Amino acid sequence: MMGCCSMTQRHTGVDEVGPDEIELLELSGDSLGVWSLGETRLQLSVMNSRDEEQPPPPPPPRRHPSVRHLEQEVVLWGRSRDELHHRIYSEQHIRDWEGQPPHMFGEIIHSSLVSLYNTYTQGTTEHFLVLFSFHLLILSLDHSRQEFIYDGILPLSGLSLQSMSLNPDTSQSPHMFEISSPMMDSKVFICPTAAESQKWMQHIEDRRQKSMSQSMSPSQSVLSYLLPCNQPWKREELKKYILHAPIRQWEGSPIQHMGQPGCLSVVHISSKHRQGLQERLMVLFPQNILLLSVDNKHHNIRYEGRLPRHNIRAVERSSLPGQMDFELTGELMEPLLVSCARQEDYWNWIFQLQKPDQSSHITVSHAAPPVMPKLQRSRKEFQEPTITANQCHINGRC
Repeated sequence: MMGCCSMTQRHTGVDEVGPDEIELLELSGDSLGVWSLGETRLQLSVMNSRDEEQPPPPPPPRRHPSVRHLEQEVVLWGRSRDELHHRIYSEQHIRDWEGQPPHMFGEIIHSSLVSLYNTYTQGTTEHFLVLFSFHLLILSLDHSRQEFIYDGILPLSGLSLQSMSLNPDTSQSPHMFEISSPMMDSKVFICPTAAESQKWMQHIEDRRQKSMSQSMSPSQSVLSYLLPCNQPWKREELKKYILHAPIRQWEGSPIQHMGQPGCLSVVHISSKHRQGLQERLMVLFPQNILLLSVDNKHHNIRYEGRLPRHNIRAVERSSLPGQMDFELTGELMEPLLVSCARQEDYWNWIFQLQKPDQSSHITVSHAAPPVMPKLQRSRKEFQEPTITANQCHINGRC
């Protein structure tokens, strides 16, 4: 093994280096002894030439693919994950999209192909799940047109998560997890591998905890943009929002079972037994009137109750122009005084709640009076067709 030479300049010329100024080098093989400076240069050149003749070292062991490499792998329709994310962000090839643009939901944390399991038919349909910072986007697939179809977006703060198994033998059961909420029917997803299922559960739970602990800024809250709902487009977007947003302290069946919302506005409600006015978001559904409250920062919605529509009616307090108060009355309820902020909202509620309830209106068909028999005066008269009771009109006139 060769050491190193330490040289100090004690003479004026380079060639005048003495033996006391060169350390002895221990060499292998025949090269033992004391070298001069010229011999050192020659030996180094010989060693370099020998190194060039040696075969190249073996290649390094193959490393695992990087995250960047995995993102470039083909996931769907011959496209990588990055390309699919770009299509989602640009809202291209997403049919029936509703609400704010996808890029407003922030960074995509995870995405993959899964199967949605129908617990009633026990069938499955292929879907593409996309996890944003605080929302879970569900997309169905149109393979013929290579397009996504919007199936809904769920806020993580209102979801519950658990793993599932169809068979007692978990080793033979598909890799499944279930998400549920008081606001919706539960959904069961099947992943291709156990690792993928665990990854989804870990990501969703982590983001769910962060969404519940982190106070959302107005830029992250969709509700802060939609309230006050003083414009038509805001009211329409707010109707879509409440069908998917988490509503705290919800009671009863999921809101999707209530039908499509109709009239919607922010009102103030008072009663004889409660002091002061209470601000409520009042929403008209086919069978119910839903009452909701919103916090001061316009971040969260809370359930305040519902009124059966067929039992209540609106009563005008005054016929004076500019009147915007009406009274809700009905069976087994105390009258509620409702104050609207806009004249348009007032007339909409009066129109909707004063007209007859079509669902409860039943048309009764009265039986027609019996037809008096005719005397047989001739054969010709006997052969004329007679009109039976079933051929008469509903009011008894033939």
